[in-house]
Amino acid sequence: MATIRDVAKEAGVSVATVSRVLNDNGYVGVETRKRVLETIERLNYSPNEVARSLYKRKSRLIGLLLPDITNPFFPQLARGVEDEVNQAGFRLLLGNSDEEATKELDYIQTFEQNHVVGIISATNNTDRENYENIDLPVVFLDRTSKHYPSVFADGREGGRLAARALIDRGSTKITLIKGPAHVQPAQDRFQGALAELSKAAVDFSVLGTTSYAFEEAKTWAEELFTKHPETDGVIASNDIVGIAILHEALRLGKSIPDELQIIGFDDIPLSSLSYPSLSTIRQPAYEMGKEAAKLLIRMIKKEQEIDQMIQLPVSLIERNTTRKVDKDE
Repeated sequence: MATIRDVAKEAGVSVATVSRVLNDNGYVGVETRKRVLETIERLNYSPNEVARSLYKRKSRLIGLLLPDITNPFFPQLARGVEDEVNQAGFRLLLGNSDEEATKELDYIQTFEQNHVVGIISATNNTDRENYENIDLPVVFLDRTSKHYPSVFADGREGGRLAARALIDRGSTKITLIKGPAHVQPAQDRFQGALAELSKAAVDFSVLGTTSYAFEEAKTWAEELFTKHPETDGVIASNDIVGIAILHEALRLGKSIPDELQIIGFDDIPLSSLSYPSLSTIRQPAYEMGKEAAKLLIRMIKKEQEIDQMIQLPVSLIERNTTRKVDKDE
């Protein structure tokens, strides 16, 4: 890979001259500038964006902060963000906070040190002091904030759809998995499902959880069938937990969906590849990422009348962990 020194040597100029051409800073003769640009193209030289930002104290970099990159939902968000910012001529710096406030703050400081021009955050500390002292546009993604613009899906409607789907398909002893209390979207979908179940003629119970982590999903699944063995319908807090419950149900010899129906949340790619394939509530993750990027870029450009809340719709994806219903009934 060519370096700035290779360009300077090939063009017969100093490194400083190449730098002035790249940064459009300082005088460079017309012929010299043309020769340097031709050399850059011939050598396929790509300047280091971070180094350029350090030099100019500004950049085309955007920081994206995710809570857990092992959860397949968040890479879908990230891809939507990346595609949109790349199209607009920006690049991403990615941070993974592991849902730790201290690590989140460390990444915010790293973003500032690299002179990002804006931050998109999908972490849980939306109203904490981490963001109060930074002079940058911020957009929250898959989260809501009282102080910053936010892009999110309609979690309450998603919970309602999940509950109604099980009720309409004959489940009468439903277990509602309550997601982590510190994650607002989890509470929104829980409240939506709870409201729908509360007005229906069904028995239901609630199982609380504290995370969405892969390693803990199996524990929640085992606890579900220990505490509520008669369950004939499960509304999972997300697809990871839904798939873990599916595996545990099959291990126990339960027939899916005849004895037990399961609905997840998110529609991660793995949900269509499980066996049986998982019925779920689809959040438009890729589209959410794109919308957050569009919103941040508008803020970077200081456009007027910026949307403070963008809510995207959710939908029921019917697969093989729920029974079919007659659409004509």
